[in-house]
Amino acid sequence: MSSATSSAVPPAPSRAPGPASAFGWWLADSWTMTRRELARWARRPVGVAIGLAFPVMMLVMFALFLGGSMTVAGGGDYGEFLVPGMFVLTMAFGLEGTMTAITQDLQKGVVDRFRSMPMAPTALLVGRSVADMLESVVGLAVMVGAGLLIGWRWHGSLAAALGGVGLLLLLRFAMLWCGIWLGMIVGRPGLVMAVQILVWPVAFTSSAFASPESMPGWLGALAEWNPMSATATAVRELFGNPGAAGTSWPAENALLLAVLWPAALLAVAFPLAAARFRGLGG
Repeated sequence: MSSATSSAVPPAPSRAPGPASAFGWWLADSWTMTRRELARWARRPVGVAIGLAFPVMMLVMFALFLGGSMTVAGGGDYGEFLVPGMFVLTMAFGLEGTMTAITQDLQKGVVDRFRSMPMAPTALLVGRSVADMLESVVGLAVMVGAGLLIGWRWHGSLAAALGGVGLLLLLRFAMLWCGIWLGMIVGRPGLVMAVQILVWPVAFTSSAFASPESMPGWLGALAEWNPMSATATAVRELFGNPGAAGTSWPAENALLLAVLWPAALLAVAFPLAAARFRGLGG
């Protein structure tokens, strides 16, 4: 190749070994993977719309069709009790989307191709988690709007309401890393639904739809210690909605449990997901 031709081709950028440079490349790679996930939204607007509409339909069904026959332990409007519980379920049910995206990338060989490129090894997982959290914020905003339309209101301060939103997103962050790990364990999109079905018993044995006080003794105790119940009770307390009062230890310490449960899930799922990802090329 002549010198003129050589000079016309810009040299490939080198990654300096310094910590600051390495962190910068990691951020750049992670943002590239985030943009890749966000680009999927534009390519499948119908799927995104259905994903946003499904929890809204569930909220309308339970609030308008069944709400008139439901009572809240301690009194209060069932609609205001239900809406925070539906917020929690929306954060938990997003697990399926995370698992599906991971399994599709594994099945199509996308993960292997990215691992062979000069990029930060964890950028793919970080990009997936950032995009998932952005999607969760949009989904939660849609649910808040739907709740307001059917008459739900928060009665505390704005700071308390934002604290409730923060607890919901914390639960979602923990659940998505569980989804990333489970997606790599399952490996195939066809098995995602089988795992997703297991989430439903956990959801319906929580306090999302009914107060633990209204359940049989053993089931009520199980519901009180459910991670989703902790977030639901804490969020109701911060929003000033009915259903936050209780005399049991989990009910009186719901705010603490709403932080400890997601932290425990993250402490387990994050290292397992990272280890599983490192072992994919083995």
